[in-house]
Amino acid sequence: MSPIHDFATWEPLLRLLRASNAESLAAPGGHVAGQISAGGWSLPLRRVAPRPGRAALIEDMRDEIDAVERVQSALRDAGATSVSFTTEISPTGKAVLHLLDGGPAVEPGIGGPHPDSLVLVEGSVAEPWRRLPDPVPGAVPAPSADPGLLQRTLRERLPDAIGATGAEIAATEERLGVELPDELKALYRVTRGRWEDWGDDHDAAMRVFEAVSCELFPLGDLFIADASSRPCPWRFAAMEAVVTLPDDPVQGLVGSPGWIVFGDNGGGDRIAVDLTPGPRGHTGQIIMISHEENSGADLLADSLTDLVMRRRSTLRGRRRQDVPPTVARVNIRSLPSIEAAVHPGLEALSIGVWDDEPLSLAPVAGLPRLRSLSAYPGTLADPLEIAGLTGLEFLELGPAEWRVLLDADAVPRSLSAASIEGRGNEHPLTVVALADELLALWDRPGIAKATLAGDLGPSV
Repeated sequence: MSPIHDFATWEPLLRLLRASNAESLAAPGGHVAGQISAGGWSLPLRRVAPRPGRAALIEDMRDEIDAVERVQSALRDAGATSVSFTTEISPTGKAVLHLLDGGPAVEPGIGGPHPDSLVLVEGSVAEPWRRLPDPVPGAVPAPSADPGLLQRTLRERLPDAIGATGAEIAATEERLGVELPDELKALYRVTRGRWEDWGDDHDAAMRVFEAVSCELFPLGDLFIADASSRPCPWRFAAMEAVVTLPDDPVQGLVGSPGWIVFGDNGGGDRIAVDLTPGPRGHTGQIIMISHEENSGADLLADSLTDLVMRRRSTLRGRRRQDVPPTVARVNIRSLPSIEAAVHPGLEALSIGVWDDEPLSLAPVAGLPRLRSLSAYPGTLADPLEIAGLTGLEFLELGPAEWRVLLDADAVPRSLSAASIEGRGNEHPLTVVALADELLALWDRPGIAKATLAGDLGPSV
């Protein structure tokens, strides 16, 4: 038997959970739930506050850390990366522990026991991750693009640098499946950016950074920032939209086969040459891809020459206030009604916390591009109105709303993914049962469950 399925592995943690949640466990239907992964955990544990004037120390959490590491060790032995669980513990100490493994059809949750997005169609991704660049007829390099000037300037700044050979550049082009633009070739002919070329000169990397205006990747580390390089969980990806306006220099894409990443800004944002510019952009312009955003990129310079010469572009997209949002959020602090969100270009609708009468979906019926709907539990007047939204690829609802659709055999078969919005007190097994019903409709593997039982004895 795997240690992860041995009650003794969990016993120290269950004792801590009982001590921290005695009142809620004693209530009818009382349970506690959590998640443990190789790199962290989310557990409802009460921690002792440190003495006044002293910061919290590792030793203050020693019992918690030891109990968690016991489970993490069992995960490693099982070749697993995470486990979700829920447990009921009686006042006498009888404990029942349910272990949950989402498997290939369930995306990992973010710090909670409930299953996250259900991938109903294997390999599917949200529409923005399928979007390719729009053609921009007539796009040309910026007038400032000058490979000769670029190369001479870099040789002056980096006289001792080792450049890439023609064969190395050709090998990179073959690996990437795209011809590198002339400016990028000129840069790497001066320096190939390898740490081993700098030996014990620890200041060399800073000299390259100052010369190029970014942390330069070695030639062998160049990559294409297509959509797959920017992964995102379905429930968040479904609420993104690709928008490129006529004044935009950069297309609002998740990624592009024409974004060649060659550096970093030092803070995790990627620097790339853009071969698929927006309507007002230039072929070969330099963009920054933020690690904090799921789509789009910022224009840094009209050309690599401008970046090296420290001439930043002043061109920016002009977002017009009269452009209706393709992603609309109706809640107590945003849009005041569904009617206020309706327009032909609406792609995603989120209905959040709402303190008024439940809402009808009739205003969005027939919208040609609506593909994602998320509705907080209790916000819909009639969940069966969803059956009329025939273009949905993603749907997020509360358990009660999903129950209505399942009982009426009205779950939209156009869906590629779904999510169950379980409130904090929703029993994970209830949510798992619903998830299994939805997965079964698409013949997808269900959520694996294992039940362990033991006796913790009376509380001390």
